Amino acid sequence: MMNTKKSMRVALPLLMLAGIVGCSDSDPVTQMYEVTVTNLSNSQPLSPLAVALHSQTYSGWRVGESAGTGLEQLAEGGDNSMFLTDAVTEGAIATFSGAGVVTPGAAERIDVSVNSSTDLRLTVATMLVNTNDAFAGKGGIDLNALALGEQITMTLPVYDAGTEGNSERAGTIPGPADGGEGFNATRDDVNIVSRHSGVVTDIDGYADSVLDESHRFDAPVAQLVVRRVN
Repeated sequence: MMNTKKSMRVALPLLMLAGIVGCSDSDPVTQMYEVTVTNLSNSQPLSPLAVALHSQTYSGWRVGESAGTGLEQLAEGGDNSMFLTDAVTEGAIATFSGAGVVTPGAAERIDVSVNSSTDLRLTVATMLVNTNDAFAGKGGIDLNALALGEQITMTLPVYDAGTEGNSERAGTIPGPADGGEGFNATRDDVNIVSRHSGVVTDIDGYADSVLDESHRFDAPVAQLVVRRVN
Protein backbone atom coordinates (compact mmCIF):
# COMPACT_ATOMS: atom_id res chain seq x y z
CA MET A 1 0.00 0.00 0.00
CA MET A 2 1.23 3.45 -0.83
CA ASN A 3 2.34 5.56 2.13
CA THR A 4 0.13 8.68 1.73
CA LYS A 5 1.81 10.66 4.47
CA LYS A 6 5.24 10.11 2.96
CA SER A 7 4.00 11.15 -0.48
CA MET A 8 2.65 14.37 0.94
CA ARG A 9 5.94 15.14 2.63
CA VAL A 10 7.71 14.80 -0.71
CA ALA A 11 5.10 16.67 -2.76
CA LEU A 12 4.80 19.76 -0.56
CA PRO A 13 8.48 20.75 -0.79
CA LEU A 14 8.29 20.28 -4.57
CA LEU A 15 5.25 22.55 -4.78
CA MET A 16 6.97 25.17 -2.64
CA LEU A 17 10.04 24.98 -4.88
CA ALA A 18 7.87 25.38 -7.97
CA GLY A 19 6.30 28.48 -6.44
CA ILE A 20 9.70 30.01 -5.74
CA VAL A 21 10.91 29.28 -9.27
CA GLY A 22 7.72 30.84 -10.70
CA CYS A 23 8.29 34.15 -8.86
CA SER A 24 11.19 35.56 -10.83
CA ASP A 25 12.51 39.03 -10.11
CA SER A 26 12.24 39.65 -13.85
CA ASP A 27 8.46 39.16 -13.96
CA PRO A 28 6.75 42.40 -15.04
CA VAL A 29 4.98 44.42 -12.37
CA THR A 30 1.95 46.44 -13.40
CA GLN A 31 2.05 50.11 -12.42
CA MET A 32 -1.39 51.71 -12.13
CA TYR A 33 -2.30 55.39 -11.88
CA GLU A 34 -5.45 57.47 -11.55
CA VAL A 35 -5.31 60.50 -13.86
CA THR A 36 -7.96 63.07 -12.94
CA VAL A 37 -8.61 66.35 -14.75
CA THR A 38 -10.99 68.92 -13.26
CA ASN A 39 -12.38 71.76 -15.37
CA LEU A 40 -11.84 74.97 -13.37
CA SER A 41 -13.12 77.35 -16.04
CA ASN A 42 -16.33 79.32 -16.14
CA SER A 43 -17.46 78.60 -19.71
CA GLN A 44 -14.75 76.58 -21.43
CA PRO A 45 -15.74 72.93 -21.92
CA LEU A 46 -12.74 70.64 -22.40
CA SER A 47 -12.62 68.14 -25.25
CA PRO A 48 -12.11 64.40 -24.54
CA LEU A 49 -8.81 63.99 -22.75
CA ALA A 50 -5.76 62.60 -24.52
CA VAL A 51 -3.42 60.70 -22.20
CA ALA A 52 -0.14 59.02 -23.11
CA LEU A 53 2.40 57.05 -21.07
CA HIS A 54 5.84 57.16 -22.62
CA SER A 55 9.58 57.57 -22.14
CA GLN A 56 11.47 60.84 -22.37
CA THR A 57 12.08 60.31 -26.09
CA TYR A 58 8.47 61.25 -26.93
CA SER A 59 7.06 64.77 -26.99
CA GLY A 60 3.50 65.69 -27.97
CA TRP A 61 4.55 69.27 -28.73
CA ARG A 62 7.40 71.69 -28.24
CA VAL A 63 7.03 75.42 -27.69
CA GLY A 64 8.51 77.31 -30.63
CA GLU A 65 8.03 74.42 -33.04
CA SER A 66 5.27 73.56 -35.50
CA ALA A 67 2.38 71.43 -34.24
CA GLY A 68 1.88 68.00 -35.73
CA THR A 69 -1.34 67.27 -37.59
CA GLY A 70 -2.62 65.21 -34.67
CA LEU A 71 -2.17 68.12 -32.29
CA GLU A 72 -3.72 70.47 -34.85
CA GLN A 73 -6.84 68.30 -35.02
CA LEU A 74 -7.05 68.18 -31.23
CA ALA A 75 -6.50 71.92 -30.76
CA GLU A 76 -8.87 73.05 -33.54
CA GLY A 77 -11.65 70.47 -33.32
CA GLY A 78 -11.21 68.53 -30.09
CA ASP A 79 -10.57 65.22 -31.89
CA ASN A 80 -7.81 63.36 -30.03
CA SER A 81 -7.68 60.23 -32.22
CA MET A 82 -4.79 61.17 -34.51
CA PHE A 83 -2.84 62.71 -31.63
CA LEU A 84 -3.01 59.39 -29.76
CA THR A 85 -2.24 57.37 -32.89
CA ASP A 86 0.80 59.55 -33.58
CA ALA A 87 1.94 59.04 -29.98
CA VAL A 88 1.99 55.26 -30.46
CA THR A 89 3.80 55.64 -33.79
CA GLU A 90 6.40 57.79 -32.08
CA GLY A 91 7.03 55.25 -29.32
CA ALA A 92 4.48 55.85 -26.57
CA ILE A 93 4.03 52.84 -24.29
CA ALA A 94 0.25 53.21 -23.96
CA THR A 95 -2.46 55.76 -24.78
CA PHE A 96 -5.90 56.45 -23.34
CA SER A 97 -8.85 58.64 -24.31
CA GLY A 98 -11.41 60.37 -22.14
CA ALA A 99 -15.05 59.32 -22.44
CA GLY A 100 -16.36 62.72 -23.50
CA VAL A 101 -16.44 66.47 -22.95
CA VAL A 102 -15.50 67.68 -19.46
CA THR A 103 -17.87 70.54 -18.69
CA PRO A 104 -17.03 73.49 -16.40
CA GLY A 105 -16.95 72.33 -12.79
CA ALA A 106 -16.84 68.65 -13.74
CA ALA A 107 -13.97 66.16 -13.56
CA GLU A 108 -12.99 62.97 -15.33
CA ARG A 109 -10.76 60.19 -14.02
CA ILE A 110 -8.93 57.84 -16.34
CA ASP A 111 -7.33 54.72 -14.86
CA VAL A 112 -4.10 53.93 -16.68
CA SER A 113 -1.70 51.03 -16.29
CA VAL A 114 1.53 49.80 -17.80
CA ASN A 115 4.11 47.11 -17.13
CA SER A 116 6.96 48.42 -15.00
CA SER A 117 9.22 50.87 -16.79
CA THR A 118 12.52 52.42 -15.79
CA ASP A 119 11.57 55.67 -17.54
CA LEU A 120 7.88 56.51 -17.31
CA ARG A 121 6.42 59.88 -18.29
CA LEU A 122 2.89 61.19 -18.74
CA THR A 123 1.42 63.61 -21.27
CA VAL A 124 -2.12 65.03 -21.05
CA ALA A 125 -3.84 67.34 -23.57
CA THR A 126 -7.35 68.71 -24.14
CA MET A 127 -8.89 71.50 -26.25
CA LEU A 128 -10.65 74.55 -24.86
CA VAL A 129 -13.56 74.17 -27.26
CA ASN A 130 -14.74 77.79 -27.12
CA THR A 131 -11.54 78.93 -28.85
CA ASN A 132 -10.00 78.68 -32.29
CA ASP A 133 -7.04 76.44 -31.40
CA ALA A 134 -6.23 76.66 -27.69
CA PHE A 135 -5.37 73.54 -25.72
CA ALA A 136 -4.49 72.85 -22.11
CA GLY A 137 -1.85 70.28 -21.42
CA LYS A 138 1.35 69.13 -19.82
CA GLY A 139 3.97 66.95 -21.42
CA GLY A 140 6.66 64.67 -20.03
CA ILE A 141 5.49 64.54 -16.40
CA ASP A 142 8.02 62.36 -14.57
CA LEU A 143 6.32 59.48 -12.75
CA ASN A 144 9.47 57.56 -11.83
CA ALA A 145 9.72 58.81 -8.24
CA LEU A 146 6.00 58.52 -7.49
CA ALA A 147 5.56 55.91 -4.76
CA LEU A 148 2.44 53.86 -4.08
CA GLY A 149 -0.25 56.10 -2.60
CA GLU A 150 1.51 59.34 -3.55
CA GLN A 151 0.09 61.91 -5.95
CA ILE A 152 1.11 64.88 -8.06
CA THR A 153 -1.18 67.91 -8.33
CA MET A 154 -0.75 70.76 -10.82
CA THR A 155 -2.69 73.16 -13.03
CA LEU A 156 -2.46 72.77 -16.79
CA PRO A 157 -1.05 75.68 -18.81
CA VAL A 158 -2.91 76.81 -21.92
CA TYR A 159 -1.15 76.80 -25.30
CA ASP A 160 -1.92 78.23 -28.72
CA ALA A 161 -1.33 75.58 -31.40
CA GLY A 162 -0.53 78.36 -33.87
CA THR A 163 -2.42 76.62 -36.66
CA GLU A 164 -5.51 78.84 -36.84
CA GLY A 165 -5.82 82.58 -36.37
CA ASN A 166 -7.55 83.61 -33.17
CA SER A 167 -10.30 85.47 -34.98
CA GLU A 168 -13.09 84.48 -32.54
CA ARG A 169 -15.47 85.06 -35.45
CA ALA A 170 -18.74 83.24 -36.06
CA GLY A 171 -18.27 79.94 -37.83
CA THR A 172 -14.69 79.39 -36.63
CA ILE A 173 -15.18 77.98 -33.11
CA PRO A 174 -16.57 74.44 -32.60
CA GLY A 175 -17.78 74.88 -29.01
CA PRO A 176 -21.28 75.85 -27.81
CA ALA A 177 -20.43 79.56 -27.97
CA ASP A 178 -20.54 79.29 -31.76
CA GLY A 179 -21.03 75.76 -33.09
CA GLY A 180 -18.77 76.54 -36.01
CA GLU A 181 -16.01 74.74 -37.88
CA GLY A 182 -13.53 72.55 -36.10
CA PHE A 183 -10.41 71.27 -37.85
CA ASN A 184 -9.36 72.93 -41.08
CA ALA A 185 -6.23 71.67 -42.84
CA THR A 186 -5.33 75.20 -43.98
CA ARG A 187 -2.97 76.89 -41.54
CA ASP A 188 -3.41 80.66 -41.33
CA ASP A 189 -1.43 81.58 -38.22
CA VAL A 190 2.21 81.70 -37.07
CA ASN A 191 2.54 77.88 -37.28
CA ILE A 192 4.40 77.48 -33.98
CA VAL A 193 3.17 76.36 -30.57
CA SER A 194 3.27 79.07 -27.88
CA ARG A 195 1.67 79.97 -24.58
CA HIS A 196 -1.80 81.36 -25.19
CA SER A 197 -2.37 85.06 -24.47
CA GLY A 198 -6.10 84.57 -23.88
CA VAL A 199 -9.21 85.55 -25.79
CA VAL A 200 -10.28 89.15 -26.45
CA THR A 201 -14.11 88.69 -26.44
CA ASP A 202 -16.74 91.30 -27.18
CA ILE A 203 -16.34 92.91 -23.75
CA ASP A 204 -13.24 94.75 -24.99
CA GLY A 205 -15.02 96.19 -28.00
CA TYR A 206 -14.14 93.42 -30.47
CA ALA A 207 -17.51 93.38 -32.22
CA ASP A 208 -16.67 90.37 -34.43
CA SER A 209 -16.06 88.07 -31.45
CA VAL A 210 -18.71 85.46 -30.63
CA LEU A 211 -17.15 85.10 -27.17
CA ASP A 212 -18.08 87.01 -24.04
CA GLU A 213 -16.35 87.65 -20.73
CA SER A 214 -17.31 84.23 -19.37
CA HIS A 215 -15.09 82.53 -21.96
CA ARG A 216 -11.90 84.14 -20.72
CA PHE A 217 -9.24 81.99 -19.07
CA ASP A 218 -6.93 84.37 -17.24
CA ALA A 219 -7.05 82.00 -14.24
CA PRO A 220 -6.10 78.29 -14.50
CA VAL A 221 -8.63 76.33 -16.56
CA ALA A 222 -7.83 72.79 -15.44
CA GLN A 223 -6.29 70.89 -12.55
CA LEU A 224 -4.46 67.60 -13.01
CA VAL A 225 -4.03 65.03 -10.23
CA VAL A 226 -1.99 61.87 -10.84
CA ARG A 227 -2.12 59.25 -8.08
CA ARG A 228 -0.27 55.94 -8.06
CA VAL A 229 -2.52 53.11 -6.90
CA ASN A 230 -0.36 50.06 -7.66
